[in-house]
Amino acid sequence: MNTVNQNAAPALQFSHLGFHVADLPRMARFYREALQFTVTDEGDLGSVQLVFLSRDPSEHHQIVLASGRPDALAFNLINQISFRVAGLGDLRHFHDRLVRAGAREVAPVTHGNSISIYCRDPEGNRIEVFMDTPWYCDQPLREPIDFAQPDDALMAQAEAIARRLPKFMPRAQWQAEVAERMRIDQAR
Repeated sequence: MNTVNQNAAPALQFSHLGFHVADLPRMARFYREALQFTVTDEGDLGSVQLVFLSRDPSEHHQIVLASGRPDALAFNLINQISFRVAGLGDLRHFHDRLVRAGAREVAPVTHGNSISIYCRDPEGNRIEVFMDTPWYCDQPLREPIDFAQPDDALMAQAEAIARRLPKFMPRAQWQAEVAERMRIDQAR
């Protein structure tokens, strides 16, 4: 007897992102040096040159860079490329690497539910490296945070900002509420 719920949504997991670049070698070097990606493959597909990059050996690529971006674009279609890290030590590690690799517009901020470093890669794509905090608060929220502070003071500043908002709660409570909403949505 088949007990599979025919109405249940199948699993869907994000895998990778591909985007066009103007200077393929420069961009591949930036992602290798700043974010410690490894080139897993590279080559041509017709007239398009591709570089595949990953930080996870179970993923052939998490990013694929493709040649062919026009030199002058009126608007960058990529809002941001975001990478999660486990904690402040890792966030500080990548902050230093991004600065050394020449990232532009480096800006530490808090969203209340996370602490983030935003910057621009060599072609102006916004990158976010972030860590989750143990709480949730209303979004959107983006406030500068003093990244020069010690870890405990930085977390206290982020929490104080988050606590000002009316929907502040522990992350676990928010996750349980969202899980229930998702269960209902995916059962439709």
